[in-house]
Amino acid sequence: MLLSTLLQVTPDIGIIGKAIAISVTVLAAGLGISKIGSSAMDGIARQPEAGGDIRISMIIVAALIEGVALFALVIAGFIL
Repeated sequence: MLLSTLLQVTPDIGIIGKAIAISVTVLAAGLGISKIGSSAMDGIARQPEAGGDIRISMIIVAALIEGVALFALVIAGFIL
């Protein structure tokens, strides 16, 4: 009886672990992109003539963060 209950709980722990890994990844990516956006807007406000260069750099870095987040989600999906 106890063994069958334990075997039923074990897959649930794996699903909870996968959900936690995915949620941490998504939250970290969201915080990173929001920090980039905030810093870029501060930089453009201080030096408006450099707005184009700052915007391009912001887009490149945001794309890199999204790539790392996507990679982390795939790894979390396959490993867990």
